[in-house]
Amino acid sequence: MNEETLERLELKLAYMERANQDLSDVVYRQQREIAALRDQIAALVSRVESMRTEGQQYTAEQERPPHY
Repeated sequence: MNEETLERLELKLAYMERANQDLSDVVYRQQREIAALRDQIAALVSRVESMRTEGQQYTAEQERPPHY
């Protein structure tokens, strides 16, 4: 193996290590964002469920007749 071939292989390896680290960073950021979004969805689901269970109670005076 000559000097030029060895240098080319070292450059390719350095490039691949850098690309691998960049991809790892992207995956890490995406995982954090997914976790935050899941927390937001859980909070929204909880709010919707609480709104459903509370319901709005109408009195006879507030209730509109069906023909309106």
